[in-house]
Amino acid sequence: MKVIEGKLTSKGYRFALVVSRFNELVSSKLLEGAQDCLRRHEVKDEDITTIWVPGAFEIPQVAKLAASKKEFDAVICLGAVIRGGTPHFDYVAAEVSKGIAQIALSQSKPVIFGVLTIDTIEQALERAGIKAGNKGFSAASAALEMLNLMAEF
Repeated sequence: MKVIEGKLTSKGYRFALVVSRFNELVSSKLLEGAQDCLRRHEVKDEDITTIWVPGAFEIPQVAKLAASKKEFDAVICLGAVIRGGTPHFDYVAAEVSKGIAQIALSQSKPVIFGVLTIDTIEQALERAGIKAGNKGFSAASAALEMLNLMAEF
């Protein structure tokens, strides 16, 4: 039986981290988690580029540009869309999700969804490292695994 799976090794890979400045309290913690994961897996600081965008809605446009660059082997998208009292959340969360998914499917490199879509700031902080682990760390881990998995093909 043949099993194909990715490993968590860096092999000199280079990463673009596209991060939303809106809800920066949360997104900065996600960024710290992603950077921590990459460093723990021996990715050098010079192989990590952080690109700040105004809000989550802008993540897909910049992620698409980053994914088109040969200088990056993977793109990790980080941010938080927190439900408010208007339908704005539904529109932004849906479009960010669809946009990142479209880019991922159109590229031959990993484009990772690390955007929290949550109801409260408390939930966001929990997922950014306060209680439930750090989803930024998880997103970076997924990028490493996907890079190595895709190299198998």
